[in-house]
Amino acid sequence: MSQTKTKAAEGAARHNVPSVTPHLVCAGAAEAIEFYKQAFDATEMVRLPRRDGKLLHACVNINGSPVMLVDEFPDMNATGPNTLGGSPVTIHLTVDDADAWLERAAKAGAKVIAPVQEMFWGDRYGVVRDPFGHTWSLGTPVRTVTEQELREFVSSGAE
Repeated sequence: MSQTKTKAAEGAARHNVPSVTPHLVCAGAAEAIEFYKQAFDATEMVRLPRRDGKLLHACVNINGSPVMLVDEFPDMNATGPNTLGGSPVTIHLTVDDADAWLERAAKAGAKVIAPVQEMFWGDRYGVVRDPFGHTWSLGTPVRTVTEQELREFVSSGAE
């Protein structure tokens, strides 16, 4: 099994993507690309539209990592979170300045779910939901917290 994983990871690397890459379904993937450019300073890598303009595949780079996108295609079980009524998935971005990233995302049209604040695990951390229903957490490491400190915090019942 590990040999298969190694070959798969090597194949992904040949396409310049990590072996785990977010692949977002969006009602309006082209609009999502423009939003991510404004909100997260994304760089468009590829866009493959059908004749009707719907995107069969697209990829942007956000903060050094690829994020793939596709339009909704319900007949192929590709449905976005707004159509589904939400998603349990959060995409995490480690950034240099969570406050600035959250502010820029909100200005671009994201809804602030949790304002940036200092967290017990050592990050300044906040959460936004983009107009396409995807939730993004933004974290900036500001202090080192040991595993022991984390365990003590959790066992104390503090929240």
